[in-house]
Amino acid sequence: MSPPRTIAQDTSGRSRLPHLRRRTFYCRLVSIWIGVVVTLGLPTLPVRAQNGTMGTARSENVLYAEMAEAPAKAIRRRNPLERDPDAVAAGEKLYGLHCAECHGQSGEGGTGAKKGPSLRANEVQQATPGTVFWLLTNGVVRRGMPVWSKLPEPQRWQLVSYIKSLSAPARAGDTEKAHP
Repeated sequence: MSPPRTIAQDTSGRSRLPHLRRRTFYCRLVSIWIGVVVTLGLPTLPVRAQNGTMGTARSENVLYAEMAEAPAKAIRRRNPLERDPDAVAAGEKLYGLHCAECHGQSGEGGTGAKKGPSLRANEVQQATPGTVFWLLTNGVVRRGMPVWSKLPEPQRWQLVSYIKSLSAPARAGDTEKAHP
């Protein structure tokens, strides 16, 4: 008569512990990997200031930081449609089709699952047309903004014309009215 099997043995009598040890090792390895990924992703989230409130300056700077990556040649590009009175209206139509879902109907920034940054922000409004064109062309894929390089170049410049026609948000004491 054979000795009774223990829980740590399979039907052939071999120990299952090496298999369990490997599984435990891989589970721990995956847990560590997930922890590293989450930790590296946290610097892009708003950071709590010392007074306990959420810091928005850092999170907003991160949203617009991609514009600083534009090459000098792109930054210097001028909008060939800047004097075309129909470019803003055409750009507004294109914006409604391609951009409003994430950036809001009037560029104030999206809400919900597809929250794109405000295009009325000073960072965007003070950027050169070439920088905005470069950003449209290359997208910010890691943040969910698609690459618009397949959109014909004149249409991208129309979008730039419309985006640059938006006013920055009014600050306290400003008398300028924002673009509707």
